[in-house]
Amino acid sequence: MSQRKEEAHTFLISVAAELAGMHAQTLRTYDRLGLVSPQRSSGGGRRYSERDVDLLREVQRLSQDEGVNLAGIKRIIELTNQVDALRARVSELSQRVEQLSTDQRHDVSVSSKAVVLWQPGAARRRREL
Repeated sequence: MSQRKEEAHTFLISVAAELAGMHAQTLRTYDRLGLVSPQRSSGGGRRYSERDVDLLREVQRLSQDEGVNLAGIKRIIELTNQVDALRARVSELSQRVEQLSTDQRHDVSVSSKAVVLWQPGAARRRREL
């Protein structure tokens, strides 16, 4: 989902609670515990994105269906965020390696097909002769 699309749809706490099938007080509790922390309006009101609502649904699923406690859910969310960040970094680095490899192929030109074997100290030995 693009960042722009995600920002375009924000919901008041009452709407987000209804979409997630929860009570608004539960959303406040999750925010206080750091499980789902929505953006804030200039007046301080919570504004939930579509991603936040999806995360609320996942918290509910983990809690109710899987029996995971809130501390466990918080750790799962933290680890998931770390994995996402690492995947993004790997992607950036892979693109950089590919770009450098492409640049190197363009920068290196072969002027001859002769192969020269480099031997450490060979030049010094020739000078001594």
